[in-house]
Amino acid sequence: MADQEKVEQLKIHLAGFMTRLENMKPEETSVEDIDQLLSILDKMENNLK
Repeated sequence: MADQEKVEQLKIHLAGFMTRLENMKPEETSVEDIDQLLSILDKMENNLK
């Protein structure tokens, strides 16, 4: 995958991640929810390598 394609994919995933993060309610957020968010970040990082 070309660098430009990687950047575009990252932008799409990051926008989805930020939307999900912004819609989370702290009082309703579980440890599993946080684990899922961290997993998403790990996947994004690995896709850039």
